[in-house]
Amino acid sequence: MTRKYRIGNPIETDSVVQDIEVTKGEIPFFKKDDEEGMLSLSMSKKDMVFGLGETVRGINKRGWIYTSFNADDPNHTEDKRSLYASQNFLIITSDDRSLGVYVDTPGRVTFDIGYSQQDQLVISFEDFDADIYLIEAEESEASLSRSESLKNIVKEFRHLIGRSYIPPYWAFGFGQSRWSYYTEDEVREVADKYDELGIPLDMIYLDIDYMERYKDFTVDNKAFPNFPEFVDEMRKRGIHLVPIIDAGVKIEDGYDVYEEGVKEDFFVKKENGENLVAAVWPGQVHFPDFLNDKAREWFGNKYKVLLDQGIDGFWNDMNEPAIFYTQDHLKEVFDAIEDYKGKNLDIKSFFAFKDLVGSIDNNEADYKRFYHEYKGMKIRHDKVHNLFGYNMTRAAGEAFERLSPDKRILMFSRSSYIGMHRYGGIWCGDNKSWWSHLLLNIQQMPALSMCGFLYSGADVCGFGADTTEDLAIRWISFGIFTPLFRNHAAAGTRYQELYRFDSKDTFKKLIDLRYALIPYLYSEFMKAVLNYEMLFKPLCFEYDDDRSREVEDQLLVGDSIMIAPVYKQNTTGRYVYLPEDMKMIRFRSYDDYDEEVLPKGDHYLRADLGEVLVFVRKGRVLPITEPANRTGALATDNLTYIGFEADAKSYDMYTDDGITRI
Repeated sequence: MTRKYRIGNPIETDSVVQDIEVTKGEIPFFKKDDEEGMLSLSMSKKDMVFGLGETVRGINKRGWIYTSFNADDPNHTEDKRSLYASQNFLIITSDDRSLGVYVDTPGRVTFDIGYSQQDQLVISFEDFDADIYLIEAEESEASLSRSESLKNIVKEFRHLIGRSYIPPYWAFGFGQSRWSYYTEDEVREVADKYDELGIPLDMIYLDIDYMERYKDFTVDNKAFPNFPEFVDEMRKRGIHLVPIIDAGVKIEDGYDVYEEGVKEDFFVKKENGENLVAAVWPGQVHFPDFLNDKAREWFGNKYKVLLDQGIDGFWNDMNEPAIFYTQDHLKEVFDAIEDYKGKNLDIKSFFAFKDLVGSIDNNEADYKRFYHEYKGMKIRHDKVHNLFGYNMTRAAGEAFERLSPDKRILMFSRSSYIGMHRYGGIWCGDNKSWWSHLLLNIQQMPALSMCGFLYSGADVCGFGADTTEDLAIRWISFGIFTPLFRNHAAAGTRYQELYRFDSKDTFKKLIDLRYALIPYLYSEFMKAVLNYEMLFKPLCFEYDDDRSREVEDQLLVGDSIMIAPVYKQNTTGRYVYLPEDMKMIRFRSYDDYDEEVLPKGDHYLRADLGEVLVFVRKGRVLPITEPANRTGALATDNLTYIGFEADAKSYDMYTDDGITRI
């Protein structure tokens, strides 16, 4: 049962697709404090809190404080309160109740989940305006187990916000990316090296270097002199090129996107009516007003420039929006620096000077400098900040429905808000090649599933910093289960294409295993989309014992399997908790594995580098196909089935052509 309550006069976000009448009266379970602008809920010692999508820390969010205000911050450490996304759905659950809460408001919201007071969940608002959706079990469902209640709440929420985005089948293949593939010869070399070793590959990503001086919807003709022919060459090899699109439009006379945007008044404006001048990769830019329906349609139609050249996939970036500086604040900083010249900087003045210079990029005051035309209103950006990246990807998704009505186009984004899940997936941004970020990747996946972002994943091996070969192996060993499976690295870091390491055969076997699992992964993905369910679940969403409540490093993937990734360096195994008897498959490759039935309970299990532990649940089946170098060559009708128990002989396989819109 879903009830909707209203606080103040909230700004519509278009995140909800069902029309639910506002319920009058007090909001159940919560204490409302109008003076402080907050809601509070008392938690018992056994209450757990799940959700909030892409955030730091564990699966159970209790014990920290999270702020929904999309941030361009590549340092995803435990002390951070905001990442790139704002996904304000959570479930509070204990033995005697489960309650889903969606806080629908586009501005800053803080979730203090037992941080200030251990027994209090406090939701505080910068502006006390929001629609609050409460989802509880129906009276007829009162006898359901906690795990069934959790799944039902997620399903009802997902119906509330609409069906998740469906990518093309080939988007479940392996993708290679690096910020610094400068020419078509470098891209061609990547494809050649993978093919020489027989390591499957479906995508090569093009970061900002493919553009002409970082201008959206352009191609550097010196680096890629015959781009449509090159796209066709790669397509004939079965490889899709996936270029990046950024949120800022370079200010340059003669550049059609800039000139059209100025002429049609499609850029965000300062209070005085001037177009905001900010800076990102190309230097000075204007930001399209993605919240303006006409501007969104105009920008979305620009993707046609690359669609017409054979491109069928994109990723949107820098759309929090990331701001290197605004022209106004840069002037303020330069003026203030004059006051420090010739002075003896003591501890206070030194740090004040340092903070001044450090305030240039992503300065929150800059988010108050510009305005949107949104639903007939002029609204300051910070009031709708979390909708910016969502509506950039919405611009693309709506355009693809017009420009490619029959064919699916790959699309995913860095910044997001609930509602964007209908138009594209997400990747978890600029992570680091840290073992802790492998664990973070594992722990983020269930909350992303809860919030409808099913086509998701992190940059395996890590984006920033230098990876190690063993970290790459362990991360790939987990990444083979995530729908978005991309190896991506930053310029200046160690090259981490899999063919550059000594363990080439190990990497080939792991990627082969991914391709052998794609029929299962795609089938479970599609069933999760069409049935409004989760693809990744914590154990306690299926099992009601106390131990399952606390397991945060094992996941259920689809209906048939549980995985237990290794995420620590210099280990040859790990402890695994089985909530029921399961059949363990220790994969060394898709066709080289051990099977062992293990009883319910705790086990220490060996998992050498390159070995992947998969656990088949009772009565379930895991289908496996013969791998191929491209997804298009995978068979779905000649499968091997690994089942647990004699009656586990069938699997309900979902198949389609992988291209046609559904």
